[in-house]
Formats: sequence, structure tokens, C-alpha cells
Amino acid sequence: MGPVTLDEVVAARERIAGSLRRTPVLRTAIDTVDGPVDVVFKLEYLQAGGCFKPRGSLNAVRHARDEGLLDDAGVLVASGGNAAIGAAWAARIAATRCTVVVPETAPQVKVDSLRALGADVHQVGDRYQHAADAAAEMARRSGALLLHAYDQPDIVAGAGTIGLELADDVAGPLTTVVCVGGGGLLGGLTAVQRPGDRIVGAEPIGSSCLRHAIDAGRPVPVELDSVAADSLGATRLGDICWSTIAGRAVTSVVVSDADLIAARGHLWDAFRILVEPGTATAVAAVLTGAVRPEPDSTLCVVLCGANTTLGPQRSEAGASGR
Repeated sequence: MGPVTLDEVVAARERIAGSLRRTPVLRTAIDTVDGPVDVVFKLEYLQAGGCFKPRGSLNAVRHARDEGLLDDAGVLVASGGNAAIGAAWAARIAATRCTVVVPETAPQVKVDSLRALGADVHQVGDRYQHAADAAAEMARRSGALLLHAYDQPDIVAGAGTIGLELADDVAGPLTTVVCVGGGGLLGGLTAVQRPGDRIVGAEPIGSSCLRHAIDAGRPVPVELDSVAADSLGATRLGDICWSTIAGRAVTSVVVSDADLIAARGHLWDAFRILVEPGTATAVAAVLTGAVRPEPDSTLCVVLCGANTTLGPQRSEAGASGR
């Protein structure tokens, strides 16, 4: 699949305008290994559904309806949780049905959210790929519009609307740090890069599709072993992300689970912000000095999801997919 373009992201912004939240930014400083660092947080966890996913899902649903491709069967998605929540919100806004397939290991807080939104929830297998295979078969039988968690043009373009908002709200150039699962958000942000902008993809060591793809020169399967695998649990970087970041100013950093857990705690202690372990990966990249501010660039961190609880970190480790 080819890259997502700026025009596609602009079209996505027009489709979802007025139906989802335009999330704010927080300008602050955080205490890193190098001392205090100025940073801009994009508070995307305040989005409907507690994550960025409704942007892409609503764009896909409305685009399909415009093209006559959405019928009474509604939409169907496989996900470890957040993409399903995004699809459920999009279906609710668009007044259509939503069926989701999640792994049996999906965090209960996400399953409960899906059912509260009115989605028909099926739990299949112990990882994202098992759920995805089941969803594809269900869509074939029902005729529902199959949404991909991260590797679908409308999904990636919708995520990219976050970058358009950042460009409006923060003077550039920007260095934007974002966690990476399958790469839908990374690809969307890359599509709207301006001259001088940089994007850094942050991943746990045990769930690092981007790093493995860069090292291999192409997306390759990876094994998962991270506390953040419930939201960053794709086992392969998406083809759309890979084609979109090719030749662009995109780099990769990895952090340990201990680092991201500490970053999650720092956000809570310093700001009373509670995010998912996966989201905290982007913060950990700055706190540990893996990403440092550049003199000619504003450092931004996208806080993209907060579907979590305050309970023990390891209770969320088993699920996969996004």
C-alpha cells in the first residue's frame, strides 16, 4: 500500500470536524536526566473514548458512507482495545452498528467501555492476529465494513489530523514524539510534516515493530514481551506507515518497561495525568534523554491514550494489538 498524503489528512479533518474534540495542548517542563526540559503535551487522551482512535474510525465510516459502502451491517474491527473503542465511538456518532473482536486477554476496562458504548463484543484468541483473523471471516459473512486497527488509508489519515492541530497551535519547527504500535499514528503525523519538522517513534524494547523494520529495511514480524503490549501490540509495522515514513525525517528510539512505568508514574505525580503504559513510552523517551530538545525546534509529546486503571502495571501486559 502507498503512503498517505497531506490532501487525504485535510479531507479527513473536514469529514470529522465538529463531531470529535479538538484536544488541547499543555506547555510545561519535565524533569529529565539532563534537567528540566520544556515540552508541549498534546492531550489527545481527552479525545472521545480516551484515545486518538475515533479520528481514523469516524473518517473511515463517513468516507465509506459517502461512497455507498456502508450498509445495515455497520462496521467490524479487530483490536486489543483502543481501535475497537474508536470504532464504537465512530459507529455511535454515525448511527450505525459496531461489532468488535478483541483478544481474550484484552484489559477488562476496555472491554467494559466497548459494551457500554453498545458494541457487540467477541473475545477470540490470546493475541491481536487471532482476533483479526476471526474478524475478517465475520466481515466476509456479514458484509460489515471491516476497519483495520492501523493499516488502512482512512484510519491513518484520520490520525494525522492531530498533526494539523499541532501545526495550528504550536509554532514550528516541531520535534514530535509519539509511541508506535502498528504505526497508524506515526504514519498520519508524518504525512503532515512541514520542512524542518522531525518525528520520533518511541517503542518498548519488547514491542518494537518500527525499530525492527528500520533495522531490516522492511516491516518484519516481531515477538511481543512488554507491559505495553495491550496498546502497542502489533506484531508487524503497517505497510502504509512504512511507505509514508520512507525518506522522511523520522527516527526511532526504544525504552525499557521500567522506563515507561517510571514515566507513567512521573506524569501522575507531577501533573495528575494518568495514561496507558504504551502512551507513557513517548514520555519515557524524553525523561531518559533518548530524545533531547533541539535549539531550533519545539519538543512535543503526544499523549494518545488513557484507557487504563491505577492498578498494578503487569495486570495489563497480556493483550496485544491496537
